[in-house]
Parts: sequence; structure tokens; C-alpha cells
Amino acid sequence: MNVDCTPEEARTFFGLPDVQPMQEHLMSEMQERLSANLRSMEPDAMIRAWLPTAVKGFEQWQEMLASQMSSARTK
Repeated sequence: MNVDCTPEEARTFFGLPDVQPMQEHLMSEMQERLSANLRSMEPDAMIRAWLPTAVKGFEQWQEMLASQMSSARTK
């Protein structure tokens, strides 16, 4: 048996609540908060926050390459 109906019709048939208005409200509020946070962050503050992690990752990558090269030499 195939039933051709829209999601809204199926939701109404099964007695489920319409959460679309709540979802739209939450999404718009989240977008406003994200935009406010991005506007308040200055570019140099973002770089200072992210740079230590990037440098540490690069150093770990260099150490991994060096260890692989030294193990390849010993073989």
C-alpha cells in the first residue's frame, strides 16, 4: 500500500506536534548569536587563539616526518 501525502499531512494524521515554528525560532536565534560573536572577535584575537594549536600541529608533523626518515635510514 502506498500513501501519497506531504510531511505536514502525515504529521497531522499521526497527531504529532508541528515543531517547525520552534525550529525556525531557534535557528534564527543561533544565527544571531553566532553573528554577534563573530562581530565581537577581532582578527588578531582569533589568530592569537588559533595560532598556538596550528604551530603545535606543524611541529608534531615535522617530528613525525623526521622519525620516519630516521627509521627509513636504519633499514
